[in-house]
Amino acid sequence: MKLKHEFLSTKCNKTKIECKEWHITRIIMTLFCYEKTVMLIKPTRTDLPEMKLSRTRRNLIKAIGAGCASLSFPPQVLAKRSRNSSATAASSTNDNQEDLKDYLQKIQNFDEQHEDDVLIETGLLDTFNIVLSRLRRLQKLVGHGNYNILSFKHGLSLAKNYPDVGAFSKAELGFMDVVFYADGQRYGFMGQKPFKEITDQINKKEVIKIPYSGNYLYRDRSLELYNEIKKELGDQLVLTSGVRGVMKQFLLFLNKVESSDGNLSLASRSLAPPGYSFHGNGDFDVGQKGYGKLNFTEKFTKSEVYKRLSEMGYLQLRYPEDNTLGVRYEPWHIKISNKT
Repeated sequence: MKLKHEFLSTKCNKTKIECKEWHITRIIMTLFCYEKTVMLIKPTRTDLPEMKLSRTRRNLIKAIGAGCASLSFPPQVLAKRSRNSSATAASSTNDNQEDLKDYLQKIQNFDEQHEDDVLIETGLLDTFNIVLSRLRRLQKLVGHGNYNILSFKHGLSLAKNYPDVGAFSKAELGFMDVVFYADGQRYGFMGQKPFKEITDQINKKEVIKIPYSGNYLYRDRSLELYNEIKKELGDQLVLTSGVRGVMKQFLLFLNKVESSDGNLSLASRSLAPPGYSFHGNGDFDVGQKGYGKLNFTEKFTKSEVYKRLSEMGYLQLRYPEDNTLGVRYEPWHIKISNKT
């Protein structure tokens, strides 16, 4: 399927930019316009690695995007609201309390659909499915362990050179670009974004593969802390997830979106969108040997590993109970980076 990137009204001609440096006829910019909020999504530049966007041109693109804010747009955008709601600012204590109550209710029921969740637009579901299938084939090609630290650029190159995976089309790259550069707050994810660019990558010299786990850890504080915990708890402790690059987070997040029937908000309550995961900065997940998938549920808090971690003061969590980041409680997620 070839997706036509006709996200903007034909009235908004200023967003079609002749770009001789890139040898393309125009850049299609996607504008999100919900509740008087317009967001500009950058064009994919990975297929042209030698070209750099000048600061002047970058500012020009932003200015043009802002200039179209007052225009009307067709429905073909990445996401849509599952229910139209009026956006009125909370002006009283009662409103704020209701907002907080609503937020906590969503987090407590993180795996359920809610009225104002953001969904993938129906017209983009085919492209979404193709991208997800290609990412899965790419992981199968390189192996689960290697895929954890595979960069976006290297992933595209491998896909292009191996027919079993196949090259990502312009439509697919455009879709991934939009997903990456979208503001996570649109989905309800309030955390910071450690990876600013889709081409940001893990330095292989700075990580080490942990035997029998298939996961990597940074050689500094992450490895030091893991070894401390492992020494205390022994074989009952398992490393369930370590360093993750952009490609890995893409696959995890889109897998969750698929199982959530295209619900981006629901997915983001369990998995950080691409670029937002602190697994790229050193955080890691631990679990109880033999628990399997239960290590990623609150049942992990009943395990011996959790009890010991709590007793020894190792539970510095990225997403504690009742956090305000739009993420469910993750008692297994060990926080490393101080960049909160």
